[in-house]
Amino acid sequence: MMKPMIEFCAGNMHHGTEKLLDKYEADDDFEGIEYGCLGNCGECYLKPFALVNGSVVVADSVEELELKIEQFLIDEEENMAALEKLLDTM
Repeated sequence: MMKPMIEFCAGNMHHGTEKLLDKYEADDDFEGIEYGCLGNCGECYLKPFALVNGSVVVADSVEELELKIEQFLIDEEENMAALEKLLDTM
């Protein structure tokens, strides 16, 4: 199974997202990456955000973003398990 990829924009660090980047970079279960720009300039300026496996996750605070990332990964795992189960019955 591939590691979840969590990407951060350098321009979004003013919201405090470097705390999450550091956390995910230090954890071998995740692929935490910082880019100069992720192309979400409107989102980037207004709120903390990250790309999680290619999907934008946005929150009002860094703490909320961390929770939303965790929930996104749980939901994604559950969806993949349901899809695999469905495919096994076909």
